[in-house]
Amino acid sequence: MKLRKDLTRSLKRGHPWLYRDALAVSDLIADGTVVEVLDRGGRRLATGFWDASGPIAVRVLSLEPFADPAKLVRERLGGAWQRRRAALDFTRTNAFRLVHGEADALPGVHVDAYADFASVRFDGAGARAFYGELWSALLELDGLVIQSIVDREQRGGSVPLEVLENGLRFAVDLGSGQKGGLFLDQRENRVEVERRANGRRVLNLFGYTGAFSLYAARGGAVATDTVDSAKPAIEAARVNFGLNGFSGPEHAFVAADAFAFLEAAQREDRTWDLVISDPPSFARSKTALPAARDAYRRLHRLAAAVVAPDGLFCPASCSSHVGRDDFIGLVEEGVRAAGRRFQLETLRGAGVDHPALPAFPEGNYLKFAIGTVS
Repeated sequence: MKLRKDLTRSLKRGHPWLYRDALAVSDLIADGTVVEVLDRGGRRLATGFWDASGPIAVRVLSLEPFADPAKLVRERLGGAWQRRRAALDFTRTNAFRLVHGEADALPGVHVDAYADFASVRFDGAGARAFYGELWSALLELDGLVIQSIVDREQRGGSVPLEVLENGLRFAVDLGSGQKGGLFLDQRENRVEVERRANGRRVLNLFGYTGAFSLYAARGGAVATDTVDSAKPAIEAARVNFGLNGFSGPEHAFVAADAFAFLEAAQREDRTWDLVISDPPSFARSKTALPAARDAYRRLHRLAAAVVAPDGLFCPASCSSHVGRDDFIGLVEEGVRAAGRRFQLETLRGAGVDHPALPAFPEGNYLKFAIGTVS
C-alpha cells in the first residue's frame, strides 16, 4: 500500500505507527495481515501488520523485508526477556513488564509477568490477529516459568496471587482491577519515595492499593495516609500493609475523592511532609487536553496547599498527550496559584522494563516529579 503523505523521514527515524489517513487504501485487508508500505513513487519503505478498524492502520515491524513473522516475534520476545534478565533482581522482584510494545520492537502488544503468570494486552484487533502464536512463544522462553497466561481483554473471574517487588509483598488479582493491582511502571519511583520518607508524614493521593505508601512505611515514614475513591482498592491497600507487617493507627486508609479530601484537609489546616499525587490520565485524547490541563492545575494547587513548609511534592502524570515541559509548567502554575513556590529536584519516567524510543514520544508517557514546596 502507498503513502498519501511523505512520512519517509519519520519511518526511517524509527516511528512505528502509520495512521489511516496517511495511506491510500483501496482493498479490504484482514486484521493482522503483513503489508508492505510504499512511498508515493512506489519504492518500498517498511513492513508492518494491518489493523482494519483502529486509527493506527499499520504498526511497523521492520524497515527490511522478512520471510517468517513467527520467527521474528520469537526472536524479539527472546531479546526482550534477556534485557529484563540483565536489568532486574528476580530474587527480590517477580512482577515486571516483559514486553513493552513498540520499544521492544513488538508493536501493539504488552506483556506483564506476575510471578509465574503472564498478563497480555493487545492494542486493537490487528495486533490480536498478528500475534496469534504469542502464547506458545511465551511458554518457550528459556528461564522464565509461566504457569498460565491471562488475556486482559478477555479475562473472566478472579485470578489472585502474591508477588514481590523489591522485597515487598503485594496481593494482586489479574482477573480484576487496573493493572492487576500494581502499576509496574512506577517501581523505581517508589524506591525514590522510600529513600526520602524517613521521619516524614506521607500523603498518597490516588493511592490505589497503597504501593507508594508501603514503600514510604518501609523507608521510615512516621505516618502514611492513603487516599483513593475506590473502596476495593483501599481494602487491598490494608491487605498489602498487613502482608508486610505494617499496622497501627499511624497508617490510615481513606476511601474518598482526592479533590474533596484535599479541600477538607485545607479547611482543617492539615499538612504532610511528603505528598504524592499520581492521578489517572486526565487526557486520553488530544481533544481532552484543555479540560485535562484545568484538572491538573486544580489538583496541583490543592495538593501544594497541604505540603508542609519546605516539604516534598511528588506529582505524576501518565498521559502521553501531556509532554514533560507542559507537565512541569502545569505543576508550577498550580503551586503558584496556592501562593507557594515549587523547586524541581528531578523529573523521572518509567522503570527500566518500560523503555522509550527517542523517535516515539508517544511511548514516553510517564512523568514523576520530585521537588520542594516553599
